[in-house]
Amino acid sequence: MRFENYTIKDIAKALNLSTSTISRALRDSYEISPETKKIVLEYAEKINYRANPIARSLKERRSHSLGIIVSEIANNFFSQVINGVESIAYDKNFHIIISQTHESSERERLNVEYLTSRGIDGLLIALSSETEDISYLYQLKERGFPIVFFDRIPQQFNTYKVVVNNQQGAYDATQHLIKLGKKKIAHLTNSKSLSITKDRLMGYKKALMANHIDFDPDLVKYCQYGGLHLEEIENAIEELIRIGFDAIFISGDKLTTGYLHVMKKRNFEACNDIAIAGFTNSNVVELFSSKVTAIRQPAFEMGKIATELLIKLIEAKYPITEFETRVLPTELVFND
Repeated sequence: MRFENYTIKDIAKALNLSTSTISRALRDSYEISPETKKIVLEYAEKINYRANPIARSLKERRSHSLGIIVSEIANNFFSQVINGVESIAYDKNFHIIISQTHESSERERLNVEYLTSRGIDGLLIALSSETEDISYLYQLKERGFPIVFFDRIPQQFNTYKVVVNNQQGAYDATQHLIKLGKKKIAHLTNSKSLSITKDRLMGYKKALMANHIDFDPDLVKYCQYGGLHLEEIENAIEELIRIGFDAIFISGDKLTTGYLHVMKKRNFEACNDIAIAGFTNSNVVELFSSKVTAIRQPAFEMGKIATELLIKLIEAKYPITEFETRVLPTELVFND
């Protein structure tokens, strides 16, 4: 049996009033007497009437909904971003529709197509690790569709972007490992194409250079899917163990927890002697015997700011042509 919602026509028929009177009463219009409003509102509450959002969106040309696309909701960083998004959106009477790419560029494109076909007012997006062609996003932008990028951003796209200072966070993490007396520092990181990968690699290199340590490309291992598949981390670690390393800087939440799982499973003898610093917003790392220096990102704040900027785009009375990239600081947290 299909669910049928009550409509304004149903209320009008029941109360023997016109649909326009019912509509104005529900909108608390000054044109309708307090007595009529009371009758309409009491009946609407009695039948549990809810306005049809589709009809409303067609009339207002607004759906009051925002789309957000991330690689994986289970990722602690992205779940915290989403919490930040919701904290602003619901206060501004926007609903959130969340989609996951699982690092697939094809799924990302399909998600964008679906969300825009459902009439969302704007889009928040962190690009997938496979994404290289974003021409379809350019086309949406050219048609005036509001888009804000966060965390994983394209370089040449004229809109608001929100990131953390990835280069500084990576520099601080690597510098910390060097201060511990480590010289052979490995780097486990994401897909080569991602902006966060490039920025964090640069910070790692700069710290090595500042301490007169030669950069060894063999110590850098890329995981195309950012640790989404544990075997890619296992393969990277096997290669690093063959080369030998005394510390590791890890470039992502999933990669950091994945590295700890693999090393525990492998029961590598020298594991406890390897110093670890990694980007992670997860508290799970505290449960492992290996001590991890965490680079924390203000994920909740990132979600809030990105949403504020998107709503600013949506509600602007005139086209916005001047954009900025907001850069938020990271924090080094020591697990003693």
